[in-house]
Amino acid sequence: MTLDTTAGAPEQAEVVPHGPESRRTFAIISHPDAGKTTLTEKLLLFGGAIRLAGDVKARGDRRRARSDWMKIEQARGISVTTSVMTFDYAGLAFNLLDTPGHEDFSEDTYRTLTAVDSAVMVIDAAKGIEPQTRKLFEVCRLRDVPITTFVNKLDREARDPFELLDEIADQLALDISPVTWPVGMGQSFQGCYHLISDRMLFLEGPRERAGAVIECSGLDDPKLAAALPAHLHDQLGEEAELARAGYPAFEAQAYREGHLTPVFFGSALRNFGVRELLDGLAHNAPPPRPQPASDRTVRPDDGKVSGFVFKVQANMDKNHRDRVAFLRVCSGRFQRGMKLTQARTGKTLSVYNPIFFFAQDRQLAEEAWAGDIIGVPNHGALRVGDTLSEGGDVRFTGIPDFAPEILNRVRLDDPMRAKHLRSALNDMAEEGVTQVFRPLTGGAWIVGVVGGLQLDVLSTRLEAEYNVKAGFEPAPFATARWVHGPKDEVERFADRQRASTAHDRDDALVFLARNAWELNRVQEEWPDLAFATTKERH
Repeated sequence: MTLDTTAGAPEQAEVVPHGPESRRTFAIISHPDAGKTTLTEKLLLFGGAIRLAGDVKARGDRRRARSDWMKIEQARGISVTTSVMTFDYAGLAFNLLDTPGHEDFSEDTYRTLTAVDSAVMVIDAAKGIEPQTRKLFEVCRLRDVPITTFVNKLDREARDPFELLDEIADQLALDISPVTWPVGMGQSFQGCYHLISDRMLFLEGPRERAGAVIECSGLDDPKLAAALPAHLHDQLGEEAELARAGYPAFEAQAYREGHLTPVFFGSALRNFGVRELLDGLAHNAPPPRPQPASDRTVRPDDGKVSGFVFKVQANMDKNHRDRVAFLRVCSGRFQRGMKLTQARTGKTLSVYNPIFFFAQDRQLAEEAWAGDIIGVPNHGALRVGDTLSEGGDVRFTGIPDFAPEILNRVRLDDPMRAKHLRSALNDMAEEGVTQVFRPLTGGAWIVGVVGGLQLDVLSTRLEAEYNVKAGFEPAPFATARWVHGPKDEVERFADRQRASTAHDRDDALVFLARNAWELNRVQEEWPDLAFATTKERH
């Protein structure tokens, strides 16, 4: 099977067909500053979802990135929470999830990747594979998520494309299949040559032939030679032939199994290469995949509706103090007003006002299919990991909490706001912004996070959304572990270790270790107990 793309955007269908086969749900992952949010904006622009893309470094409300809607995101120019955006393109319904790039928010990104069927990996052409890119790729690999690669910022000085591709192949153990090939770089960047359809795509921008496409009979076509400077034409001929001979041709099955990545070159900031990337996703990204549940695998064409909550966001509209659960529909045809059963509690929830997202903007969802992401407004009934279904007999798996790497005590400025603090921390814990531990002895709450920037977000949101001013000070603990084992043994452990134990938001027992030596000693002294680094959300 060959990669099928066309010169322009595929013709837009007036009405997207019903059913899961017409859905494409994907995430964008990258190291910070690789251009992920800018690429998100430009994909939405080509998809017709917005009329003006906002560069994250631009100034003024009119140019702000629409996917970065939180105040701290707009102030710092980074993404700190997953945004969901829905748009139609080429007769398909796309659900795009823009994930946080910063490693301090890796838990949010991990949970997001449980809800997608493919991913776009953005790489800075000057920097190549960076640490967070590698971490996120490994999460994708755990779930066999197919990856499309976009090498960004070719309009700046960049590394040799062969060097970049070989680095991807070596460090990520992926087969590489370049779809487009850059012609020049930086100031001399002319555009890209489409290796499969033999087309020269010129850079869109204030240059001669901006956005033009030349259909070629091959690399030796005289039209191509006439359109390019001689040295760049010669360089393209040599490099393109090497690329075609040295890398495997695109093969859809290998891509969908996660073994091969098609590679597109371009510049998101200059709107170049984005359309070809979107065309590639439209033609080759997989439709909704089966999802693992506790007792079976749920297929998208199963008749009954089911889905799981992978994110909860409070106060997207602070004027209404709202709380919205992000539900990935896994099977069936969801219709507004349906009654769904919550697996964790057995309670029935009537979904009267489901919504489709565009960052903080929203639209009422009359129906949804497997692969769609819908928002379910609620007042605290739903949390991350919850399963909703028609029959109530499904419980999806694979959405864990991770042991935090930083533990801080919460210092409340105004003791009269203690009740508000408790409510706010519970909300933040439900969202996955932080983990909250209540020590068995002592009054101060302890919050656990993966990175320090999460504490900044927590402090900012506590004040902005809950009018609670609080600070943080290091707790005398280095890590946390969930304690599992025979009930009487767990209770005996809690009684013996009261100064170093706490309950989490589910009242599960947590051991707080001061250092690795203490953790190892306790594990040896209590061989009948397990001290887990993860806890499955249900």
